Amino acid sequence: MADVRFLLTGDTSVCVEFGNEISEPINAQIRAFNIALSNSSIPGIVETVPTYRSLMVHYDPEVIRCAPLMDELKGLLGQLDKIVIPPSEVLEIPVLYGGEMGPDLPFVAEHAGKTEEEVIKIHTSTEYLIYMLGFTPGFTYLGGMSDEIATPRLKTPRVKIPAGAVGIAGSQTGVYPIESPGGWQLIGRTPVRMYDSGRETPILPQAGQYIKFYAIDQAEYDKIAAQEAAEGYTVKRHPRKEGGK
Repeated sequence: MADVRFLLTGDTSVCVEFGNEISEPINAQIRAFNIALSNSSIPGIVETVPTYRSLMVHYDPEVIRCAPLMDELKGLLGQLDKIVIPPSEVLEIPVLYGGEMGPDLPFVAEHAGKTEEEVIKIHTSTEYLIYMLGFTPGFTYLGGMSDEIATPRLKTPRVKIPAGAVGIAGSQTGVYPIESPGGWQLIGRTPVRMYDSGRETPILPQAGQYIKFYAIDQAEYDKIAAQEAAEGYTVKRHPRKEGGK
């Protein structure tokens, strides 16, 4: 294991940094450390927030001070090799590609030197690891997209992007969970509500899960959207197989 850095990030939080790149092995270390911390008896832990290469640990300074917390966290490092990370879950997210829903699909195809159908096939062929959530509630930062369809973000961001928009920026892809500004190339839209403040669990995806996009037509989009508006749509999910794409 590379040297792990423990950084002060405020008067109620510390950052445990496991590396300086986006990689699944580093992500596995972060998940293992988070499990070890959850299983520990360290008092005063308020919340943990995983990122690409670190774990932010928020704590209550009235319960535990920074120095003893750092000592406790460092003591967990020796347990990581013994932590069994449970199998990841794959969320199957339907997407209506192109047209009004994906106005930038033609540009992505042109930039990649491929047809729109080939871009869709490539985009739906991968299980994308959710490294972290951020920017807006439930925005997924995904890893594993093929460089074949990597496309620069827009030179001028859009002021308003609809909830459910699926985009590409560089070698990343993701879903806008709520209406917001953004500069990603929009290739499609999902009728699934990635964020819903009225749900018991407002944010659908979780860091450490995977997303598998699949293409749908307008009729299926309308059907799922109607279910979401009525009683809510249940996303299909399954355990990820070893060596899955």
